[in-house]
Amino acid sequence: MADGRTAAHLVSDSLGKTVARVALPAVASSLLMTLFASVDAFWVGTRIGSDGLAAVSTSLFWIWMMVALAEMIGVGLTAVAARRHGEGRPTAAAGVAGDALLFTLLMGIAITVVGLLALKGLFQVMQTPLAVTSLGSRYLGTYLLGIPLIYGFFAIDATFRAAGDTRTPFMLLVVSVAITLVLDPALMLGWGPLPRLGIAGAAIATVLTRGAAFAMGLLLAMRRKLLRLRRPEWHSIAAVCRVGLPTAVTGVVFSIIYIVVTRTATRFGTPALAALGIGHRVESWLFMIGVGFGAATAAIVGQNLGAGEVKRAERAGWLSVALCSGLGLVACVADLLFAPELARLFTNDPAVVAEAARYLRIAAISQLLICSEIVLEGALGGAGETLPPMIASSSFTAARIPLVPLAAARWGSAGIWWTISLTAIGRAMSMIALWRWGRWKSRSV
Repeated sequence: MADGRTAAHLVSDSLGKTVARVALPAVASSLLMTLFASVDAFWVGTRIGSDGLAAVSTSLFWIWMMVALAEMIGVGLTAVAARRHGEGRPTAAAGVAGDALLFTLLMGIAITVVGLLALKGLFQVMQTPLAVTSLGSRYLGTYLLGIPLIYGFFAIDATFRAAGDTRTPFMLLVVSVAITLVLDPALMLGWGPLPRLGIAGAAIATVLTRGAAFAMGLLLAMRRKLLRLRRPEWHSIAAVCRVGLPTAVTGVVFSIIYIVVTRTATRFGTPALAALGIGHRVESWLFMIGVGFGAATAAIVGQNLGAGEVKRAERAGWLSVALCSGLGLVACVADLLFAPELARLFTNDPAVVAEAARYLRIAAISQLLICSEIVLEGALGGAGETLPPMIASSSFTAARIPLVPLAAARWGSAGIWWTISLTAIGRAMSMIALWRWGRWKSRSV
């Protein structure tokens, strides 16, 4: 594992090597989580059925909202701590990381309490079928109990990233995912002496993946003096939240809008709900590659701005987009040529396979630009420029509220999928414009 002495030197090394060295472990970490989520969806879809797949899919929209609040800490801490590292102040960076961790754990506990109290109403809002609501409540209720651990992982992951170390989070996830890949079906199906927990077992395994990585990462970060626990300094927490809040708002708005989209998809039955979930699972492979590149680019941009290397920070953003977008072309071709085969990885239901294949073929065009959106949004966050991306991204996503019902009334479920794809392209174009605009170059955090 990397430590503070061997982590990539983000300011002076060759830029191409720096991007590769920092991005590849971050991408691998993201793909590990995607691998687990896809395997989890396979077991749910093939053993519990389309109702279970729809239950997990609809639960995800609320989970995205909760995770968006954790990303407030992740994005804000990466930007602030990376800037301190770039300024040559590692002790200050460690103090900020400790303050952010304590705050995010308290926030996670509060979310757990509120979520459990509101659990029944969360599915009523989406007007899901009774079978989906029952399974979804069991899945989401179990997941909520582990929210503080998941929030803690976001803070620890950002602590390592800000220091230029993306290898340690990767190794932590390798260990935890390897264990939970076995634990997932074992808890769901009751292998050996373990109880048969069904869909709740899937939620437990998901929580344990990041919970175990958080526990191991906390010990390593403190031992390497990347994180220092102290009496919280609220100005540090305020700085982290100020930078990360727009990103959190973007995520919350995105989740709320998807809940509205789900209400429209419900009109076309469980196959459409399950297809929506399968589409997200397939897209998540490229999406999470973009998240990995974006996280790495955020650290590179933050440290280089702290060191006064503005042009190098700008080049890092474009280089990361170019590297990631090549995979977008591969994803586009795969969605067009192998849509039914991809859908069958998660279900044997012919109706769900047909609907999911339609979704993937329509969404294929958006795969060409999705990396531009995710990578540059991460890069802008690393610079501390999060408000304009929030406004741009939320505006295109909010357009789905009037457009989805109109398109669905005219073209059926295909109208929903086209609206999702075209607005995603709009978000990508807006991030490209913001990065070219260059206002982020003068941001201070």
